[in-house]
Amino acid sequence: MKTVRYLLGILFPPAGVFLTYGISSTLIINILLTVLGYIPGIIHAVWAISKSYEKAGQSV
Repeated sequence: MKTVRYLLGILFPPAGVFLTYGISSTLIINILLTVLGYIPGIIHAVWAISKSYEKAGQSV
């Protein structure tokens, strides 16, 4: 499942963030960053997904 989240985070950043956080402020921020620029949206998505796994104590 982790691979799917990262893949979606790269192809369509809000989808990866949604699968990780659901409807939250992180998703709203990612949508705004993706609208402003695709690359910032990807960076934020990968960072947010990684942070989620780090918080859960799982290795990335």
